[in-house]
Amino acid sequence: MYHIIINTNAGSGNGKRIGEELLQYLDEKNVLYTAYFTHFAGEEVEITERLAEKGELREWQGEEENFPLLVVLGGDGTLHQVLNALDKTSKKIPVAYIPAGSGNDFARGVGIVRNDTKKAFEQIVQAKKPQKIQVLRYFERVKQEKGVAVNNFGVGIDAAIVASTNQSVSKKALNKYKLGSFSYIFSILKVLFTQKSYPAEVIADGKKHEFPNTFLATVTNHAYFGGGVSICPPADVRSEKVDLVLIEKENWLVIFWLLSLIFRGKHLKSKYVHHFKCETLQLEAKEEQFGQIDGETVKPRKFALNFVSESRLFWFL
Repeated sequence: MYHIIINTNAGSGNGKRIGEELLQYLDEKNVLYTAYFTHFAGEEVEITERLAEKGELREWQGEEENFPLLVVLGGDGTLHQVLNALDKTSKKIPVAYIPAGSGNDFARGVGIVRNDTKKAFEQIVQAKKPQKIQVLRYFERVKQEKGVAVNNFGVGIDAAIVASTNQSVSKKALNKYKLGSFSYIFSILKVLFTQKSYPAEVIADGKKHEFPNTFLATVTNHAYFGGGVSICPPADVRSEKVDLVLIEKENWLVIFWLLSLIFRGKHLKSKYVHHFKCETLQLEAKEEQFGQIDGETVKPRKFALNFVSESRLFWFL
């Protein structure tokens, strides 16, 4: 039995089309399911909480026939919202995921098929039990906020780019042709010349580091952000350590050179790029900056963040 939450607005409306394709396929295969279409922002949270409260979702206790599996069809932001809703009730309720967003970085990072709904669902069917995948547990000390992130938490230019992309008129048009990542590239060019550096403090496994001219600071759960940009090639969703990539701002010649390295996955060797891999991490932005959590914008503010890695149950082969 599948409980399928379908975010109709994911991928600038592609979620509705992909969801309908999936349900038609399930009907042809005589698969038992209940579908829940979202109609407004945040409804996926209400649906998840309601299903958990009614006992429609259960913790995984071992092999069980007709296990009531929650399937999320949407973008990274949809998955983020559902996991944080479950975080309030049970961390042992497994989740399956079918990507239908513009970036789909979580699917890319864990190996879930993208741009083929049937194959993505078959990955769910072929799995006989869930597997443990790491997520980022964060606590923001300034505003006493906590949650989990499946992709990354960024402060600085990456967050400003996300804010610009989410407001972009071109994003919706490009998503129709499966070119959503190009809207991210356009936003890079727009934000690059206006973003200012900021002082940041990093404490990695108890050791303090100061960076007075931080341009980008991204704590990441896997290699990718921004719809396929490999910001941290060594990051692994099965590692219990947290990865941080921090880039210092230099002159424009260096910045463009670093961009070219990033798109080739060779930037971690630069002296202007710092990579931390640790069990516990603190990141403090001492001036107001945009933030982003799994591609969702956090308005400019100061940040004082704690991170650790935690496991969650995901159902796919």
